[in-house]
Amino acid sequence: MAKKIVVIGGGYAGLSVAALLAKEGHEVTLLEKNTELGGRARVWKTKGYVFDMGPSWYLMPEVFERYFGLFGKKVSDFYELKPLDPLYRIFFHKKEIVDIPANKEGILKAFASLEKEGDRKLVAYLKQAKYKYDIAMNEFLYKEYKNIFSFLNWKMITQGTQLHVFATLDRFVRKYFHDHRARKILEYAMVFLGNSPKNSPALYSIMSHVDLNLGVWYPMGGMGMLVEAMEKLCRQYGVTIHTGEEVTGFEYTGSRITSVRTHKGSYPAEIVVSSADYAHTERELLDSSHQTYSESYWQSRVMAPSMFIMYLGLGKRLKNLTHHNLYFSLDWDKHFDTIFKTPSWPQDPCFYLSCPSKTDPSVAPEGKENLFLLVPIAPGLMDNDEMRHQYADYALKHVEHVIGESITDAIEVKRIFTVSDYANDYHAFKGTALGMAHTLNQTAVFRPAHHSKRVPNLYYTGHYTHPGVGVPMVLIAAEIVSGLIKEEEK
Repeated sequence: MAKKIVVIGGGYAGLSVAALLAKEGHEVTLLEKNTELGGRARVWKTKGYVFDMGPSWYLMPEVFERYFGLFGKKVSDFYELKPLDPLYRIFFHKKEIVDIPANKEGILKAFASLEKEGDRKLVAYLKQAKYKYDIAMNEFLYKEYKNIFSFLNWKMITQGTQLHVFATLDRFVRKYFHDHRARKILEYAMVFLGNSPKNSPALYSIMSHVDLNLGVWYPMGGMGMLVEAMEKLCRQYGVTIHTGEEVTGFEYTGSRITSVRTHKGSYPAEIVVSSADYAHTERELLDSSHQTYSESYWQSRVMAPSMFIMYLGLGKRLKNLTHHNLYFSLDWDKHFDTIFKTPSWPQDPCFYLSCPSKTDPSVAPEGKENLFLLVPIAPGLMDNDEMRHQYADYALKHVEHVIGESITDAIEVKRIFTVSDYANDYHAFKGTALGMAHTLNQTAVFRPAHHSKRVPNLYYTGHYTHPGVGVPMVLIAAEIVSGLIKEEEK
């Protein structure tokens, strides 16, 4: 039966689930706090530059094909997908540079140059990574876990050892590689999943299969093309979209939500799906009697990093960068400690530098460069104008030293986005950029539930829920939640 459904949030999570629910015949209204859609994947345009404000890595293309396939569409119906080569460039200590090519032979050669028999070791490592990935895709990622028993089923018990669920990624990688450079290449992705390799389940070695075997891609026009594609699907299936309208609370009959309040009015709802920050929805939007998780629960969670980001438009081209660039400091544990142990602004920080204008001429004026600088930092870090501008100056000098090129003298556009911006723009708990970290006890069934335990008609989707952080994971979560609603709201 068609029902009135209100979806809170217009990022990837909200748009993807809204389109699926509308396709099922429901009357869907989507409410977005900001004046434009996209959430963390908003696009900022100024002076001929087009900046993706959030996600910039396009991985696991099969997940996107599967999602659009649910509507009888293909990715190519919405945007052109281009494979990147090299996949990314890595800057190490003393300005050593390692490119990771797109072809298998080149990747093996790169690892062989890092340590003795590195190519042979990588073949073995990627074999187990692919095994885990196939099991995860076929058995775990697209599944809803309603309780601990649905997670610890016979397959998990019998295959858990092979999946290395209970080992840490850093220790696991050390069984294969001794050279710190090789280990960092295989572990860096955990930063984008919100955790330190020393505190992440070895299950996440699947990320090496994701980039080294499946490749790194780029949608021409930028990651905002995905937002446009999802918006088109929503409108095609009749979703009513309201931007610039912030949800302020709910009205109830008993334990069920009957309408969603905004600062402009209210919307009747038989079902509500929140893709807004989970902690914000629980702590600020729900009455205390309707909250599933206590304040102590949220305060005890390991939150993923926030980010210090600079969007830079340069009036010149740079010679030493490719599309994706990473810097790993010699002792990167010090940087992780400033995030997870002793919150502070990191010195000699690892960083990610995206230069999409190397691939896509549409994101910068001719002869100029589009840069996105990201330094992972602790959530909840003290952040004011003086501190952010001081750190921006430090970070730019640091980047210039690492890549061996000047940046500051060519800046035409500059915008800083960090902890307080995540808190203000997205109501992100502690200003986190990614939600909850992927620790062992914050994976699968141990992440916040898709279905509220206190409000029967309230559901959640997005990066807090299973399967977790990352654009592909958010699309999977949308499919899980729409299926759950179909099953439970008959």
